[in-house]
Amino acid sequence: MGVPVWAMPTVLLPWHPGHGPSTRMVTPPDIFEQMIDDLIRSPWTGEVKAVLTGYFGHPDQPAAAARLVNSLRQKNPDLFYACDPVIGDRGGLYVPQATAEAVRDHLLPLASLATPNRYELAWFAEADLDTNSAIMDAAIALGPSRMLVTSAVPMMAGGTGNLYISGNTALLAEHRLIDNAPNGLGDLLSAIFLARLLSGMSEEKALQLATASVFEILARTAKRGSDELGLETDSASLSAPMAMVQMRHLMHPSRAKRR
Repeated sequence: MGVPVWAMPTVLLPWHPGHGPSTRMVTPPDIFEQMIDDLIRSPWTGEVKAVLTGYFGHPDQPAAAARLVNSLRQKNPDLFYACDPVIGDRGGLYVPQATAEAVRDHLLPLASLATPNRYELAWFAEADLDTNSAIMDAAIALGPSRMLVTSAVPMMAGGTGNLYISGNTALLAEHRLIDNAPNGLGDLLSAIFLARLLSGMSEEKALQLATASVFEILARTAKRGSDELGLETDSASLSAPMAMVQMRHLMHPSRAKRR
């Protein structure tokens, strides 16, 4: 998509954890802190327009990442920080609770955008989120001015949705549900949506195209019978997706209260 990226490794794995247990090499906290220091002192930090965080391998890493975001914002107050809190799914937390708490306490308060799935948001909110109204209320209470919630409650039969809430806007992007989906769809959506926003695209168009890209890559992956997203094979779906996405405007909680 034409966005240059600096990658900071939090953990190295031979395969996605969804494929089963494996040896993992976590970046030690002291080394991770030193790498953060190097980035902060870097002469190229003026080039950084946004930061995206995802999976953390150690409970101390989120605080270090927060230090980086704060430092970058001292130089560029408009820095966009997207927090993808990769902490759990329908089955509960899959990271240590201390890591989830560190993401909640250190990173979410800094986020320009948060992209939890519904179950991660439910953990943060300490509530069951069985309706989109409940999801929106929890998103507003959590604090980031923009939130994109995956696995939202679909309105179309046999579908799944991504619910985006920002300001007075609430949007639901839906597509057909595909069984036995490969891992990494939420990570992919966060990255594509952020790239679309950075390009200057409107929130609604960015949501539509990001959702279409992910759905199209998912559908192509399923058709091949693969259990891994083929981003290289399906690179055209990143830049110019053709998949159809159902877009809906929902009643924002702030408008509902005025009625």
